[in-house]
Amino acid sequence: MATIAERGLDGLTMAGLGREVGMSSGHLLYYFRTKDELLLQTLEWSEGRLGAERRALLSRPAPVRERLGAYVDLYVPDGPRDPHWTLWLEVWNRSQNADDDARARQAAIEGAWHRDLVALLAEGVSRGELRPMDPDRVAARLRALLDGFSVHVAVGIPGTGRDAVLTHVREFIEDGLVP
Repeated sequence: MATIAERGLDGLTMAGLGREVGMSSGHLLYYFRTKDELLLQTLEWSEGRLGAERRALLSRPAPVRERLGAYVDLYVPDGPRDPHWTLWLEVWNRSQNADDDARARQAAIEGAWHRDLVALLAEGVSRGELRPMDPDRVAARLRALLDGFSVHVAVGIPGTGRDAVLTHVREFIEDGLVP
């Protein structure tokens, strides 16, 4: 992930990566078959770590709005060239030509984020901490907002730094979801 974030996919060769991890490019290709598979497996590994962190944050005994803030904080990249988001962008960019298996694996990653957010919103509605809503529809909209802003942060578009994005999302939640 660090190599991808530092150099981007154009700067990543199997030979160069092999040198960094002490393997030959042939050895890497033996295990991963293609650069696309290497990227997707790296993303799945990264998402496994983030998923565990997300589940721990969301299962805390805290108000829904606090846990929703933690979800947003975990979702939004730290800044330009955030390693996780750089990897995501590379995988998304290459997914136009992905096979059905790769698309299903990407959908599983997206689905986990979505299901956790839906469950959290539904909990907030049931406890009266959030306005009545369709949690699935609101989760889709909130994730689209987060994705759009996160891409801007990850690629370094001026005026869309992490702090500004977190403020926008916080205002969206306060204005639209809080009773």
